[in-house]
Amino acid sequence: MDSSRRAAVIVNPTKFNDVGAVRGRVERVCERRGWEAPLWLETTAEDPGVGQTKEALGAGVDVVCPLGGDGTVRTVGSELAGTGVAMGLLPGGTGNLLARNLDLPVDSLEAALEAALSGEDTPIDTCLVELIRPTSAQLAERLQDDTDPARNVDFDDAVDDRDDEDVREQHRFLVMAGLGFDAEVMASVPEKLKARMGWLAYLVAGLRHLKGPQFTIDLRIDGADPLHRRVRSVMVGNVGKLQGGMELLPDAVADDGTVDAVLLSPEGIVGWAATIAQLTTRRMIGHKRVDHLQGKEVRVLSDKPVELEIDGDPLGSALALRVQIDPGSLLVRLPRTSRAVLRRPS
Repeated sequence: MDSSRRAAVIVNPTKFNDVGAVRGRVERVCERRGWEAPLWLETTAEDPGVGQTKEALGAGVDVVCPLGGDGTVRTVGSELAGTGVAMGLLPGGTGNLLARNLDLPVDSLEAALEAALSGEDTPIDTCLVELIRPTSAQLAERLQDDTDPARNVDFDDAVDDRDDEDVREQHRFLVMAGLGFDAEVMASVPEKLKARMGWLAYLVAGLRHLKGPQFTIDLRIDGADPLHRRVRSVMVGNVGKLQGGMELLPDAVADDGTVDAVLLSPEGIVGWAATIAQLTTRRMIGHKRVDHLQGKEVRVLSDKPVELEIDGDPLGSALALRVQIDPGSLLVRLPRTSRAVLRRPS
């Protein structure tokens, strides 16, 4: 045991009824392992983890552990990328999607913390996304479309001066980004409902959005000729397992140096049933409603503003996005006996 080692825990306090009790559990595991009491940093509405991660890095901790939802993990992981300081994943939200994809514990805080304190620093990829915002006129045109409910349109997303640097935004994500259906669902689920129902809240919201409108995209992989499709959703990801074990991106591996994409093109309830069957069985049933693609860069251009989310965080409306892989940019603590499917040397 080495009492000079210290972890930082960056916690989203809104995810817990008794933050003090959670802190006590974390401190007991650290003490049992012979580590110093952890640096305990809580996120706020104004700062969801950026400043806290910088403080942890400045303190020279050995591992930084986000304890919150997928958004907290993304924020902390984005700041840690390229620093050489590892992230330890602790379960605290409804998804815990990165942890699920890396076969880390999601049902036990103590087991997850044990892995974070005693595991092996393992490099995984992250994804850089650049999005282009719409104009006010484009958002207004969407609102006037009777076939498109446009429930989440926010004119604050608009940038009318196309020379303004705010037209383009850059973000980093760890799991996946989505245009269309999934982003609409994420934006429509209240935090209180998520706290009460967990991931089932997304299922309930998803059922309400099944009949939403399609949109037309041109998609390019690694600069190849564009693929023209009418879709309901575009998902681009670094890993592809969702809650319940569904493999949305079955070929996605966290350290393979590629980004994966899936295009979903269902029409109506029957189309969604066939789409889910295709995702589950990887066999085409009737019309092709699922396209899987892979490369180092994915560019998507939509014919109208569409909702966008990254790692479950709604980002409002976008017209286009470019996703690039950043290979091996983030260290994650995995147990030395990890069963995670990675392509690192054994």
